[in-house]
Amino acid sequence: MGYKVNTVWKEKMAFDSQLGNHSVRMDTTPEMGDDSGPSPKQLVLAGLAGCTGMDVVSLLKKMRVDYTGFEIDIEADLTEEHPIVFSEIRMKYLVSGKDIDHSKVEKAINLSQDRYCGVSAMLKKNSPITYSIEYR
Repeated sequence: MGYKVNTVWKEKMAFDSQLGNHSVRMDTTPEMGDDSGPSPKQLVLAGLAGCTGMDVVSLLKKMRVDYTGFEIDIEADLTEEHPIVFSEIRMKYLVSGKDIDHSKVEKAINLSQDRYCGVSAMLKKNSPITYSIEYR
């Protein structure tokens, strides 16, 4: 299985990417762009959150963990020299609910990070990814 994406320049630094049935605008901040969409690097981090998030909620469902909310916050530092890439990625998983089995949540997140999330596996080849879990 593979992916096909078509990306078309619109104006200044804005591009629209067609991803299957979905369209995503990418842009950069003013002087060069109009901030009409997220930057490509922000989209990579959103892809990371979506990839591991889908893993974790799927695993929590199989483990019968009754949670009421789930979020992922990501911060990333960038190198100063070109090509500018992520030098470190920090993730925080935020899990809400009453009487949540912490060991099952930790197991699901570890499985995602170490085994299932392909985006995480790709990014780890370039920069370290650390994560923490916060229960609400």
